[in-house]
Amino acid sequence: MPMDPQVEALRRQRLTDRRPPLYEMSLQEARIADLADIRAGAGTPEPVAGVLDREIPGPGGPLPIRIYRPSGAGPFPVLAYFYGGGWTLGNLDTSDAICRSLTNGVGCVTVSVGYRLAPEHRYPAAVHDCHAAVRWIAAHAAELEADPGRIAVGGDSAGGNLAAAVTLLARDDGGPSIAAQLLVYPNTDYRSDTPSMRQNDDDAFFNRRSVDWYWSHYLADPADGDDPLVSPLRAQDLSGLPAALVITAEYDPLRDQGEQYADRLRDSGVPVELTRYPGMVHGFFAMGGVVDAGARAVRQAVDWLAGRLHGTPGHRGAEPS
Repeated sequence: MPMDPQVEALRRQRLTDRRPPLYEMSLQEARIADLADIRAGAGTPEPVAGVLDREIPGPGGPLPIRIYRPSGAGPFPVLAYFYGGGWTLGNLDTSDAICRSLTNGVGCVTVSVGYRLAPEHRYPAAVHDCHAAVRWIAAHAAELEADPGRIAVGGDSAGGNLAAAVTLLARDDGGPSIAAQLLVYPNTDYRSDTPSMRQNDDDAFFNRRSVDWYWSHYLADPADGDDPLVSPLRAQDLSGLPAALVITAEYDPLRDQGEQYADRLRDSGVPVELTRYPGMVHGFFAMGGVVDAGARAVRQAVDWLAGRLHGTPGHRGAEPS
């Protein structure tokens, strides 16, 4: 179907502004511009009952996290969230609005993880940081007023890739047990050559050249792209992984590989809900302030996570502070 009118309006504005794509900027410029775009599209972040920034031990040194707390009395389910940015851009502020909405809607503690970025820290630094954070969450559940039996992981784009990788590590490397995974337009295959990868080449949005640029920062050796922790779609066995919600966007080079991963999970006996948002582009999940479908997708994630973690639909119960 045609591009959504709200997305088309963003496209026209970007072309009018003549701003270069991120992959034509310096790394520092791209990091600044990416965060500015996300903040502009996110709308007003929701207040939550509590927010705490702290550091925990990580494989490469102190690992920053941000803990979002809902109102009410625990123990709450807990969501480890990994922001997007091609393993190269992003920080704890990148997913702030998303984490607040998920915390309020699901009624969960959300822990956003500030994993190490490439190219300063290439694969597998980010994967091991994220897995270490989930292990820390399980070990410190009482401190978080969280239930270690109701841990979910999630993320968008590269964050979705990391969430999928963490579920593989947790299954194969001694836990912890993960109840659900939220994968929003995830990268799942370094070597992907699909129709969506070939067709989505619009300079105004994330495109196939964006994909190549991010991979070039993340991988020290292209051979690493065959590792299932880089390309979960290439894992031989996807059985025994947690139930998944996979969200994709029609005009996204990653669309097909995300949907292929959902199909592989389903074929492996994993409960999967897959939704493609028509007329949408990569990144729309973080654009809820300017794109209605972005807000709808977050609500879908809320309801699905609440169903998996509480057994009931999502709710709005936060007491702002």
